[in-house]
Amino acid sequence: MIENLVIVESPAKAKTIEKYLGKEFHVVSSFGHIRDLSKKNIGIDIENNFEPDYEVPKEKLKVVNELRKSASNAKNIWIASDEDREGEAIAWHLAAVLDLDIDNTKRIVFHEITKEAISNAINKPRTIDMNLVNSQQARRVLDRLVGFEISPVLWKKIQPALSAGRVQSVAVRLIVEREREIISFQSESAFRITALFIIKNDKGEESVIKAEASKRFRKEEEAKSFLELCASSNFEIDSVTVKPGTRVPAAPFTTSTLQQEAYRKLGFSVAQTMAVAQKLYEAGKITYMRTDSTNLSKLALLKSKEVIVAQYGEKYSKTRQYKTKSKGAQEAHEAIRPTYPDNAAVTGSQNEKKLYDLIWKRTIASQMADAEVERTTIAIGMNNSPVTFNASGEVVKFDGFLKVYSESTDDDSGESEKALIPEVRKNMPLTYKKITADQRYTTPPPRYTEASLVKKLEELGIGRPSTYAPTITTIQNRGYVLREERPGEKRDVRILTLEKGVVNSSKRSELFGKEKAKLFPQNIGIVVNDFLMDNFPEIVDYHFTAAIEEQFDKIAVGKIEWTNMLGEFYGPFHESVKKALEKRDRKIGSRTLGVDPKSGEEVIVKVGRFGPVAQIGTTEGGNKARFASLHKNQLIETITLEEALQLFNLPRNLGELEENEVIVDTGKYGPYIRHSGKFYSLKKGVDDPYTIDLGRAIEIIREKREAEKQKVIKEFDDILVLNGRYGPYISKDKKNYRLPKGCDPKKLTKEECLDIIEKANKTKK
Repeated sequence: MIENLVIVESPAKAKTIEKYLGKEFHVVSSFGHIRDLSKKNIGIDIENNFEPDYEVPKEKLKVVNELRKSASNAKNIWIASDEDREGEAIAWHLAAVLDLDIDNTKRIVFHEITKEAISNAINKPRTIDMNLVNSQQARRVLDRLVGFEISPVLWKKIQPALSAGRVQSVAVRLIVEREREIISFQSESAFRITALFIIKNDKGEESVIKAEASKRFRKEEEAKSFLELCASSNFEIDSVTVKPGTRVPAAPFTTSTLQQEAYRKLGFSVAQTMAVAQKLYEAGKITYMRTDSTNLSKLALLKSKEVIVAQYGEKYSKTRQYKTKSKGAQEAHEAIRPTYPDNAAVTGSQNEKKLYDLIWKRTIASQMADAEVERTTIAIGMNNSPVTFNASGEVVKFDGFLKVYSESTDDDSGESEKALIPEVRKNMPLTYKKITADQRYTTPPPRYTEASLVKKLEELGIGRPSTYAPTITTIQNRGYVLREERPGEKRDVRILTLEKGVVNSSKRSELFGKEKAKLFPQNIGIVVNDFLMDNFPEIVDYHFTAAIEEQFDKIAVGKIEWTNMLGEFYGPFHESVKKALEKRDRKIGSRTLGVDPKSGEEVIVKVGRFGPVAQIGTTEGGNKARFASLHKNQLIETITLEEALQLFNLPRNLGELEENEVIVDTGKYGPYIRHSGKFYSLKKGVDDPYTIDLGRAIEIIREKREAEKQKVIKEFDDILVLNGRYGPYISKDKKNYRLPKGCDPKKLTKEECLDIIEKANKTKK
């Protein structure tokens, strides 16, 4: 018999916990959820008060059988799944599948995997909290209802294999609306005036002050006139304002703020952040990583203070407790922090070390003294113009928490850097060294990154810590949104410079529109979003979705009954589904561009069965229309008639090589050349399928042939010694074999190759 059986969610967590509990405890893993809604019909008996029909998936049968075997041989069973609604639901499912008495099953929770936390949990077991379970059931059932009822409508009206979801559809709406703001944005230019002034103190020592004019000029002539005015002006200090100030450290990490800061500082995607944080948690290095609390335990506050006083001194310490600001914050968790604040670093992968370092610094900084700064603002007047030049600077008098950590922002342009201002007083004269009028363009609102989308969802009260990462992964996997980079375009800007009384004009080239790791809506995402907005406005309504989340929170604390909440939602929702199916929609997501000048037929763009296409002509009355796929970055709502017609220029016959036609075309994997039954990809960013000529096509073909020749090092009947991406290897019967270290591929014999293959096969067995 097993004295004590502890069931946790993950094997890594099981190992860490078993280390602390000792020989009397045997810890096993359920590998996450062991039951889910049945896939038969909808998995919910709607008529019977939304009774869920749960089943153990095939891939979990082996795990469940092993758990049953262990449970039947155990005196005491402890369920230690995670301390949130999802974890509570897992505990309930385990109790049901293993035939455990819920009232007698020992449920233990802890938000950090330390000996002390686990011992405390063992000493204070509780029963499964059915309010938390019902909150998770309500979310799961409601999301299944939405997905199963809307998806068939999308299949019928737009395209097969589409889906909708309560939170994911709102996330897509945010991205689509931002894209439309960018499309409709009209960029305007103005000339920004900056100056370098020289000022002398009483000792004759010179200092330089950088300042900006209080006015911008729309036209180049106006900017030039102002610079000519500056050439004959006398400048002096109009006013000096010195204000002491403080900078306060950011709160310890929640799930959302960790995802945002890990993206800004480390370049981690939201899913990557959560995967790395999960490893750190399961290894006992940080507290639970799904939380919206900024609270720290008394012990954490005490330990953080000890670290700060020991490393930096008493004056750097300031113990504080933060209040959670996010809408609908739930669960009495702590913030994400190191389990042992005195450990400034941990072992593990590079990503684990980086993320831990970020968490440690943020936690320690949150308990440090404010930074004390002195902010100076000066106004520089002109004797012949009401326009003033303004300069501001900041001096850090006491660094406080900045010694350890400074929070990043979404706009790290570097222009907010505060300059150092020399000591000045009113009426001191200045002389200009250089004054520049720089043409600047207004910029559209920025596209969302994964991190800024999480921030927006949290602000709106949509989703919870456990849903941000899966939501962002889902909308990308469905093809509604792509995380992409765009190279940007060049444009010329005008620059006017005043030096030594002379105004010179020049121009420089600048890059604009460059995007890195931004979320771009795809045609299918835009079409689905518009369809949902028309037919299911409540599903993509921000306030409605946030209100649903609040209802889940009320279920979690026992304020409302979960099936009643589902009933109130389902009635109106089901009516919307019926109306949408009955509607006779025509040309959903299609747009008429005009007429093809050659054939006189109508040109439209739409979402076809296999993606967005341009169409010339109609398929009605037995007519044959012509189709061409849109390019990856072309949107149905912005493509022009000229761009659409150009798509029909492929395939192009470029001429002949070795008595065979050379054809250029585009396919699923991009543009290519077809010659003599073989395919050759065009180089991305170099070759354009619409303009490439025969000479360049022949170059590409010969380059590929040469590369293929060099690929084969040796050939013995059915055995090939090849050059690969990661070095030479042997290929036989469509299987590849590594060469031993120090082996010269050029000197290999057939017998030696067979020997390497035989040894490799034995090792595999």
